[in-house]
Amino acid sequence: MSTPQPSYSQLVDLPAWAEQPVPVAFEDANGHLNVRHYTGIASEGLDESLVELGIPQNWPADGHACFSAEHHLLYLAELRTGDKMSARVRLLGRSERAAHVLVYLLDDTHERVSYVMEEIFLHIDMETRRTAPWPDDVAAALDARIAEHAALPFEVAVSGSMQLR
Repeated sequence: MSTPQPSYSQLVDLPAWAEQPVPVAFEDANGHLNVRHYTGIASEGLDESLVELGIPQNWPADGHACFSAEHHLLYLAELRTGDKMSARVRLLGRSERAAHVLVYLLDDTHERVSYVMEEIFLHIDMETRRTAPWPDDVAAALDARIAEHAALPFEVAVSGSMQLR
């Protein structure tokens, strides 16, 4: 990554998702958020952010779903038990059947970026359980959000290990 990660002050104005304190149950022997929970909380924030784009969490009941295809994870600062955290989502692009996103976990207690999850996720037709083109309304909403995020006044750093196909 040649571009530095956005700062807390650059990301904090994006909508907050999955806001919560780090629960004691998620603590590991080192006294911080266990590694397995970073991705879960970031995924929860991504799921919440997609609802307003026409992708509800019960989408499989309508015959659609989103499946994760690839992740790149970057741990920048530990989150400790009790720290307030939130997820911020920046959509980067989409193809006919996939989308590329960055999800940032912010440590709102110490005002810093804790974790970055880069992901490619796919639209799935649940009848065939195969990728399928985005429904027109969802594609339009994704495109609008991607354009909105592209206009943000800071660059993003991506891993370079994944791309839309």
